Amino acid sequence: MKRSVPFEEEHEIFRKSLRRFLENEYVPHLEEWCDFGAMPREYWQKLGEQGYLCPWVAEEYGGMDADFLFSVILTEEIARNLGDSAIGVPLHSDMVMPYIDSYGSPEQKARWMPAAVSGEKILAVAMTEPGAGSDLAAIRATARKEGDGYVINGQKTFITNGTQADLVVVAVKTNTEVSPHQGMSLFVVERDTPGFSVSGKLEKIGIPFQDTAEMYFEECRVQADNLLGEEGRGFYYLMEKLQQERLVVSVSAQVRAEVILEATIEYCKSRELFGKPLSSMQNTQFRVAEMATEIELGRTMIDRLIVEHMKGEEVVTEVSMAKWWVTEMLNRVATQCLQLHGGYGYMVEYPVARAWVDARVQTLYAGTTEVMKTIIAKRMGL
Repeated sequence: MKRSVPFEEEHEIFRKSLRRFLENEYVPHLEEWCDFGAMPREYWQKLGEQGYLCPWVAEEYGGMDADFLFSVILTEEIARNLGDSAIGVPLHSDMVMPYIDSYGSPEQKARWMPAAVSGEKILAVAMTEPGAGSDLAAIRATARKEGDGYVINGQKTFITNGTQADLVVVAVKTNTEVSPHQGMSLFVVERDTPGFSVSGKLEKIGIPFQDTAEMYFEECRVQADNLLGEEGRGFYYLMEKLQQERLVVSVSAQVRAEVILEATIEYCKSRELFGKPLSSMQNTQFRVAEMATEIELGRTMIDRLIVEHMKGEEVVTEVSMAKWWVTEMLNRVATQCLQLHGGYGYMVEYPVARAWVDARVQTLYAGTTEVMKTIIAKRMGL
């Protein structure tokens, strides 16, 4: 598939190295990780040792000072080789770490970033609450100022990397007397902070080795220097970073659609029905043609947005469009590909079965399809 993204030789070297590393060191362990319910911590550290976590981070904090295309490659190869279950890796590298990099003080960066780059510390972000899904303005968790610090109370749910996270960027209200847009702040809460606890792994229907948890804050005391950026600016910080978060999710979903269709085409070529290959039948050809067209449309949009995002352009509307459309397209492709596998598509030994189940969550996290459409409508003046 022709790409419009300006990959250079150094990017392709990085991609080949990463792909080979994942194929040799990670893919053989996927089944045991599914049983375990998470990617073991030592494999996070292996990624860090090889320079595959947060490659864009400045060299002084352990990164390579690389451009965003390295992050795109990381997301694409993780999606291609490890599937949806490993979304926590790009979340760590390109959704959570940017908060610390953009809003952290020099002291905070030196304190937290090197360990996250090395994989010693795993990152998570806690926005969603049981009564406030994609509506960030409705969160109820609070932090009150007390002495030389803050005391946090509240609950968060559906937290990716939740059971293993060492550092969690937590959104709370520090002022309940003003609008949520003005009274929200971000704190970095460390794993062993008194009053902070994490549930066991939440049981999900898919993405089996992506650990997901609930978090509880009960009179959880943090120091003032755990405040990220300025007090009361949290909502705006979240809005600034959601463009990249949703773009990364869209990149992952796009690759998953491509991988599922590639595998299905190979299956249809080898599977015989009524004495001839399934791929020779017009119904199969039409379905494949339709899916390939949708995938090509998704790729064209995603690659354009990658380039525009790298230029620093504000593409919130377009990224919201991509996030809902590409993730819904992925689900259509997964459903059609499972159908083309016939009864075998319902057998867990066939990759398409797991891909179909795992794809479902893509339209939910990082903002549901309905919320994306609401954002688009608002930005169109409706």
